[in-house]
Amino acid sequence: MKFYDRENEVDTLRKIESSSAEVAQMTVITGRRRIGKTALIKQSFSRIPFVYFFVVRKSETLLCQEMVDIVRATIGEDLGEFTSFARLFRALMNLSKRLNYTLVLDEFQNLHYADESLFSEIQNIWDSTKGESHINLVLCGSVYSMMTKIFDNVREPLYGRATHRINLRPFRTATLKEILADHNPAYQPDDLLTLYLLTGGVAKYVELLIDAGAYTKDAMIDSVLSYGSYFITEGYEMLRDEFGKEYANYFSILQAIAEGNTDRGKIKNITNIEPGGYLDKLEKTYGLIARQRPYLQPEGARNVRYYVLDNFLTFWFRFIHKYRSAVEIDNMDYVRAKVQADYNTFSGFILERYFRQQYAEAGIYNIISNYWYRDADEIDLIAVDETDRQLVIAECKRQAKRIDLDLLRDKARAIVAKHRNWQVDYRALSLDDM
Repeated sequence: MKFYDRENEVDTLRKIESSSAEVAQMTVITGRRRIGKTALIKQSFSRIPFVYFFVVRKSETLLCQEMVDIVRATIGEDLGEFTSFARLFRALMNLSKRLNYTLVLDEFQNLHYADESLFSEIQNIWDSTKGESHINLVLCGSVYSMMTKIFDNVREPLYGRATHRINLRPFRTATLKEILADHNPAYQPDDLLTLYLLTGGVAKYVELLIDAGAYTKDAMIDSVLSYGSYFITEGYEMLRDEFGKEYANYFSILQAIAEGNTDRGKIKNITNIEPGGYLDKLEKTYGLIARQRPYLQPEGARNVRYYVLDNFLTFWFRFIHKYRSAVEIDNMDYVRAKVQADYNTFSGFILERYFRQQYAEAGIYNIISNYWYRDADEIDLIAVDETDRQLVIAECKRQAKRIDLDLLRDKARAIVAKHRNWQVDYRALSLDDM
C-alpha cells in the first residue's frame, strides 16, 4: 500500500531536519503500536545522513554492538567498540559536532530494560553537548505509559528536554475513504464502516487488509478471523507490556466496556471487580479509555460512561478475547458467526463514533459530544459552534428510515432551551451519509 496522508507531519519533520543544521533538535514521536511511526520517519527524512536503530530488549553490550554496526553500515562512521550505551550516545553526540545527521531511536523506552539509569545519563550528555551539536535526534515509542512517564513526568530526567512533540493519530475518515476508493471504486457504505470498525484508521491494520485484497465487508471480516491471522493475537501483543501481572483484571474490565457495560456499576456487576482504580489507570496512565459526560454536564457529575477509545481493541475484546476458547481450538467459524449475529448492533454503535469523528475533523465545531439522561433520551451527536452560535443535533442509525426527527426534537428540548437565539439543525445520519 502506498503512503497516505500525514502531510502536516512530514512537513513538520522536514522543517525540524533543516533546523538541526544550526541547532540540535530532540523530537519525541508517540502513538499506539502499528500507527505508522516508522513509515512516517522513513518518508520524512532524506536530505541528511540517516541512522535508524530499533531498540529491542537485550543486554547493553549487544545493543552497543548492533548500533555501532548500523552506524558503520549506514553513514560510514567507525565509532569503535562500546559496552556502555551512555558512552556510545556521547560518541554519537560528539559525531554530530562535525556532521549534521538524523539519529532515530525507535521504541526508545526499551532502554529502560538495559539499564534503568540510562535516561539520566542521556539527559546529562544532551545538556552538556547540545550547544555544539547538529543532530536531528528522534525518539519514538509506542508503550504509552512508559513514554508519558519518561517525557511528561516532572521528576524524570528527560522532562522538558524535547524540542518538539508529535503524537501520531489514526488516519482521518477522509483518508479511509480515499484508500478504499483507490482499491474498490464501487465500495458500499458498509465496506467503509467495516474498515473503520476493524482498524479505526490504524495504518498497519489498513495495510494488512488492503494487501490481502479485503476490500468489502465480508472479505475484511473473513481476513481478520482467518486461521493464523495477525489480528488474533494483536490485543495480547499490544497490551502485555502495559499491564504486566495485573493484565487479567484489566482485560476483564476492557471486555465488559467493549460489550456495552459503560458505567461503573455495570462493570463491577459483570466482572466482580471493584473497577475504580483500574478505570483511572486505563484512562490516565494507559490512555485506552475515555470518561464521557452528557453534554452540558459539569465536571464531577456522576452520570459518567466509559468507552474503549480504540476501534480495533473494542472489536478484539468484544469478539476475539471474549470467545478465546473457540479461538484456541481454531474454531474461527464459531467466532465469525458471533460477529455476524451481532454485526448490526455493534456497527450501529461504531457508526455513531464515525460521525462524531467526521464532524470533529470538519474544522467547524469546537465541541463534539453526545447526550443521555440515565438510559433514556439519548442523543447520538451534538456538534457545537460557539463562535457562530450554531448547534447540530443528530440521530445516527444504519437505516435512515428508522430515524424520527420529531422524536429527536422532543429529546433535545432541554438542550435547545439553554441555547436561545442559536441556529439549531436537526439531522438524520445513516450509512448513506458516510
